[in-house]
Amino acid sequence: MVAFGIGACARFQPTPPVPPTDPGFALEPVSFASLSGWDRDAQSPALAAFARSCSVLAGRLGVTPIGKIDTVRADWRQACAAAERVPAGDDLSARAFFAEWFTPYAVSGNEGRDGIFTGYYEAELKGSWTRHGPYRTPIYARPDDLVTLDASELRKRPNGARATGRVADGRLVPYPSRAEIDGGALAGRGLEILWVDDAVDAFFLHIQGSGRVAMEDGAVVRLGFAAKNGHAYTAIGRELVAEGAIEAAEVSMQTIRAWLADYPSRAAAMMARNASYIFFRRLAGEGPVGSQGVALTPGRSLAVDPRFVPLGAPVWIDTVDPVAPEKPLRRLVVAQDTGSAIVGPVRGDLFWGFGAWAAMRAGSMKARGRLFVLLPRDVDPTASP
Repeated sequence: MVAFGIGACARFQPTPPVPPTDPGFALEPVSFASLSGWDRDAQSPALAAFARSCSVLAGRLGVTPIGKIDTVRADWRQACAAAERVPAGDDLSARAFFAEWFTPYAVSGNEGRDGIFTGYYEAELKGSWTRHGPYRTPIYARPDDLVTLDASELRKRPNGARATGRVADGRLVPYPSRAEIDGGALAGRGLEILWVDDAVDAFFLHIQGSGRVAMEDGAVVRLGFAAKNGHAYTAIGRELVAEGAIEAAEVSMQTIRAWLADYPSRAAAMMARNASYIFFRRLAGEGPVGSQGVALTPGRSLAVDPRFVPLGAPVWIDTVDPVAPEKPLRRLVVAQDTGSAIVGPVRGDLFWGFGAWAAMRAGSMKARGRLFVLLPRDVDPTASP
């Protein structure tokens, strides 16, 4: 199967860049040989992640547009079938598979080909089934009165815009903010899944979107994203920079946590500036689960802006190692998740997994880099929808 790479290189024929459909958005075909580090990346983990996405890609109906690109079920079906024939753990065959079945495209946006890459992880918390002692912070399930309206269906707002809130007197009104919920707006409704012992840990659970809770009775509960309250996300790191509390170059999960710990009397008010609030659900089996609906793979799952990069697509990232910036981080990943702060064509959030090691790397990761999306070889990105 290694010979597939030779055929792929011979078949590569440059075509004009895809005209931008959003300001600055364009795709330009490139060769695999132009991807720095392509031949050195161990790609069998990426293939395993892609195989998980195939359960959605090969079976879905309709289209998934990005700009002027429409990928349909048939575009992915042959590649997914071929993926099943690649021996597990065989990096050479995995690399040959991607070179045979896909064409890489350099993604560019308003700022050119460079964008920002960050990281996230599966948080770890300590919890209890009841509110007592240090366990004072609730983790809520999705409320029954939370309504999400796809406004594009009413022809009022374009591009699949959504509005979230609750219905009052026949009108959709804003749902309670973080400050209001922390103040007891949902108390007494039986929405508490469990209680955790640290409000800051709960806040970062909301940012990460998933986590594990070690319960005091010995159980381990995995939590996944269920819904959000509809308020805009505010990065409190940016707020701390604006106040001069942290230097912009020093912002990380670790420095934000340190500030919250150093100023406990101000921590709640600072966290409340992020009015966005996340509701959770209990997960069974593998996890955490990303927006595509498949379990994420540490180091190989990427959160993207799905307006530009289709969920399930392999993506080559070229950035730097979060704990050793002098070293490159170049690897094949799969777009399997989204996030409120992940906006723009060249924007990625790499999932690092679970535990202290993953938290360190995720919290330290913020660097510029380039992104290349791999599209099935039969997709014509210059075609109009």
